[in-house]
Amino acid sequence: MKVILLCEESQAVCKAFRERGHEAFSCDLLDCSGGYPEWHIKDDALKVGGSTEWDLRIGFPPCDDLAVSGARWFEEKRRDGRQQKSIEFFLKMAAICDGLENPIGIMSTIYRKPDQIIQPWQFGHGETKATCLWLRGLPKLIPTNIVEGREQRIWKMAPSADRAKQRSKTFPGIAKAMAEQWGGLIK
Repeated sequence: MKVILLCEESQAVCKAFRERGHEAFSCDLLDCSGGYPEWHIKDDALKVGGSTEWDLRIGFPPCDDLAVSGARWFEEKRRDGRQQKSIEFFLKMAAICDGLENPIGIMSTIYRKPDQIIQPWQFGHGETKATCLWLRGLPKLIPTNIVEGREQRIWKMAPSADRAKQRSKTFPGIAKAMAEQWGGLIK
């Protein structure tokens, strides 16, 4: 399959699909941090994702203005238009993607309830980070490795210049489950 991972600078899911034999690319306005710039399209995600060349489109729209973890800043973000801009971008991504990922936030009421909410501890990582999935034609992810431990490392992460980028990274176990369950293995 030809797979595009929209708004994925980390390349975690891109690499997982590549490991399964798919022609996968990440796409973001940011440079990639996953180490494979040859698999990265630095361009507008809506433009790239809107092309008919892709067999599977998975989107990871920015959640800075949408997630409940930032609810105390919602009023300010509504006033200055940031939240509305993020809502519109999310909805445009939803129109072109087969799968969409975002944390628990306002899109569950503005768009629709997610098809599934997953946790890292269901996929081999002893942490909590409730993640919503909106699916179109894709099955719900089946947990692959339920582990003990319910750390809140992501929630408790100290403020820093790259905190938002670090908090948004997809856990490897989740990326692997997406590739295995939504892409299969190409020989």
